[in-house]
Amino acid sequence: MSQSPAGLLSNETPKEASSAVVAQHQAMLKALPFEDTADFDDASRGFLGTIENAKVTSSQGRVVWSLEPYGFLSDAEAPATVNPSLWRQAQLNMQHGLFEVVPGVYQVRGLDIANMTLIEGDTGVIVVDTLTSIEGARAAMELYFKHRGLRPVAAVIFSHTHTDHWGGARGVLDEDVLASSKVPIIAPNQFMEHAVSENIIAGPAMLRRAQYQFGPFLAKGPRGHVDCGLGKSMAAGAVALLRPTDLILATGDKRVIDGVEFEFQMAPNSEAPAEMHFYLARYKLLNLAENCTHNFHNLLPFRGADVRDALAWSKYLNEALHLWGGRAEAMCGQHHWPVWGRERIDTMIRAQRDLYKFAHDQTIRLMNHGLTATEIAETIRLPQSLEGAWHGRGYYGHIRHNVKAIYQKYLGWYDANPINLDPLPPVEGGKKYVEYMGGAEVLLERARADFAKGQFRFVAQAVSHLVFADPDNQAARALLADTFEQLGYAAESSTWRNAYLFGAQELRQGMPKTPPRAPMSRETLAALRTEQLWDVLGVRLNGPKAEGKHIVLNWKFSDTDEEFVLTLENCALTYGEGVQSPAADAGFVLARATLDEVIAKQTSFPEAVAAGKIEVRGNPMRLAELMGLMDEFPRIFEIVEPKRTVVA
Repeated sequence: MSQSPAGLLSNETPKEASSAVVAQHQAMLKALPFEDTADFDDASRGFLGTIENAKVTSSQGRVVWSLEPYGFLSDAEAPATVNPSLWRQAQLNMQHGLFEVVPGVYQVRGLDIANMTLIEGDTGVIVVDTLTSIEGARAAMELYFKHRGLRPVAAVIFSHTHTDHWGGARGVLDEDVLASSKVPIIAPNQFMEHAVSENIIAGPAMLRRAQYQFGPFLAKGPRGHVDCGLGKSMAAGAVALLRPTDLILATGDKRVIDGVEFEFQMAPNSEAPAEMHFYLARYKLLNLAENCTHNFHNLLPFRGADVRDALAWSKYLNEALHLWGGRAEAMCGQHHWPVWGRERIDTMIRAQRDLYKFAHDQTIRLMNHGLTATEIAETIRLPQSLEGAWHGRGYYGHIRHNVKAIYQKYLGWYDANPINLDPLPPVEGGKKYVEYMGGAEVLLERARADFAKGQFRFVAQAVSHLVFADPDNQAARALLADTFEQLGYAAESSTWRNAYLFGAQELRQGMPKTPPRAPMSRETLAALRTEQLWDVLGVRLNGPKAEGKHIVLNWKFSDTDEEFVLTLENCALTYGEGVQSPAADAGFVLARATLDEVIAKQTSFPEAVAAGKIEVRGNPMRLAELMGLMDEFPRIFEIVEPKRTVVA
């Protein structure tokens, strides 16, 4: 086996599926109703036109989205290296273009992981969710105008706080329209707080973990990336946030927009911390945002987030049935394809309602019997009525990790067994496990025998100990990579598949080479409250370096009339609002917009001082001293092997 200078497995390539994985796939083909093709009919219904290969490029010619690399999904039967149920979902997510939901309501699907819904009013069009990227949003609008004629945007609605539903807003509303302030931007209450903050504090870690969830660095193909469950993948274009001008505050709130009456339902702490549904009587259309899609959703995504409330989620769907059951003739969401017919719609909502309620209640029942999260995941089984419903399959979420999320929400990570209270870290623990097993060669011999039997879950656990004990053991890396690969081939969940296959790839090739992290955009910074900026600064403070230091800084912002005192003491950075310290080491008077420019690296602090944009009192070097205590977070760090650098 050749070896790269870094000790990586340079000539390791994806393998064939093992006989154990093939047997699992054959069993699934027999267990699920593959003869039911109604979803394929629904996914293609109302097609009006598309862009070739759904290809979207930036103004510089960079491809930010394309389905061309997924052409292999045209094969009718799943290859042995892809779970047949996931293959089916991946094929459904290949539908792309402009579709008529009902006359007057249209969707652009397949130009992003999310959908854009376009609702025609008396004079213009109301745009619901603007996709992830500005480039994708522009392409979607151009496609709509091509088939429905040019008409003004009457309003923009954000259904919830995740970036793939608002990131492209500037591709829908140009600068002139924004400057006029005539087009309302409508969102659920608390939208800005959550849209900005959800990924800011833990953003660096979340972005790295998201590489395992979405698999952007995996090659597209039967042995690599095939889908993300909710859609194909994440778009790679430019993102900017627009501040809403109108917030929906309560269930039952109504708005008449360009002659169309919207009746809203609030659904906070469901799929997103701020989310809402709506019903349109004119079109007999129900939109449940991302809470009733064609898969079991994540209650705790791999990237990390607050655990989502399965009980509340179920209750919102039940409330939607009481509000609009039997009234809607079409239901669309902001992912996947619509459903038509009152009976089919109500049946799907009831099943989705019961899916989240079952997962919640049965997890709590087993938890109260004393089962731990992993034991619950091994024990719980969906009822046949939900197990056989295609829209209940775990392509994005999965019952086996959703029950662990529910357990975490109620009891936290600790299972009450003292052995798990303070375990050794992976490296130290790995070395002891290898020693107890009789050394590396004995461990590998036993692991290879279990690999041949298809016992991949335990092989992965055992060999991972060896990789953490000795990350340069090439045989261990190779076997763990092969094991992850087989687990990925077997997975029905797209996120599980992506995580396993990306873990295998990193063991073989090393971590991806990525450019340095870009500064936070000016638009995002402008959306942050000043308190949130201080919170972000606080988590960057290197506590050990700050030992014994005491720094007090006053801040006054001329454009927002805010005052703060920032204090470093006891290795913690805190702030007070609306106050100034008479004993401050230094004080600064500036526009909040100037601070945004400095953080976005559009200017430097000394340059802003020299330009007269910042008035300084006291010793400004104390600020420089404070900033010298801040960590810069890496864009990439080790996950399936030990950290190569010491973090203190």
